[in-house]
Amino acid sequence: MSSPTGPASGLPVRMPRPRQPGRHRRPEPAAAPLGAPPLVLAVPGAPSDGARRLAEELASLARSEMPGLDAQIGFLDGDGEEYPPLEAVLTRAAQENPERLRQAAEAAKALADEAAEAIAAAEAAGEVVNEVPPVPTAPTDGPAAVVVPLLAGPDNAQLRRIRQAIMSSGSAAELTDVLGPHPLLAEALHVRLSEAGLARADRARLFTVATAADGIILATVGGDEAAQAGGITGMLLSARLAVPVMAAALDVDGAVVRVAEQLRSAGSARLALAPYLIGPEVSAELISAAAEEAGCSAAEALGEYPAVGKLVLAKYAAAMGITLQQASPAMR
Repeated sequence: MSSPTGPASGLPVRMPRPRQPGRHRRPEPAAAPLGAPPLVLAVPGAPSDGARRLAEELASLARSEMPGLDAQIGFLDGDGEEYPPLEAVLTRAAQENPERLRQAAEAAKALADEAAEAIAAAEAAGEVVNEVPPVPTAPTDGPAAVVVPLLAGPDNAQLRRIRQAIMSSGSAAELTDVLGPHPLLAEALHVRLSEAGLARADRARLFTVATAADGIILATVGGDEAAQAGGITGMLLSARLAVPVMAAALDVDGAVVRVAEQLRSAGSARLALAPYLIGPEVSAELISAAAEEAGCSAAEALGEYPAVGKLVLAKYAAAMGITLQQASPAMR
């Protein structure tokens, strides 16, 4: 059973990676600031064990990249403790906010006192203190939570529901942008297509796939606006695969078939459908039905691809004004 602050009992917990030696080691991840509000993943779609496991994995990825982060999960259609409704999660965050700030203030004072005692002891021993280490300060206000929508692209219907949950909860929560468009999502789409045998896994090595598609339908949800926004990631994917990519909304009647006809009329003979979706937004049956109607194969949704978890954390960090460190380039 899931809890507000961690994965369900028995589920694996992703721990921060150990520090590796060497000049090009991965930099230490930025720790969550003192008194930082929780990151709350807003999960759309019908609650299910699969959706919960996916959300828990993405939350675990975010925690592994930022030690000390409180990552929680709220379902737009949640109905109880197993699938906590987003509004209830945010209400709890608002109730716990004063205590969180109080504890942060006490911790900051204790750290400041400890630093002052260490400096005094060093000076008493005749040591010269040239540099005073920074002491973290505790926030006195700010959002009770930072809500990150588990959406690859804009879906106004779902975003309206998230905003309504924030207002109904009475919490001063901050809502971030959706995860895309972003080059990391184009990378994830490429990987999912290659896993399904629908794209070359490595153009640089000229690795060929007999069933590789020569035209990609980027399937979104959220109507024409989402399809238009998905076109940006589609261009990035097209540059990676060197094949045409066109976006179509699954929730617009006939949109996928129309795009398939456009691609075929432009010379594409082997089409593939790439879901520009995290996963919970729509049922797998809808994706399969759209691919069958368009006469093509479909890749898996983005799911728990690591880049998705990194984008979730990046949205939280941007809202909090936290600079995330980038890994040094590996030697080749």
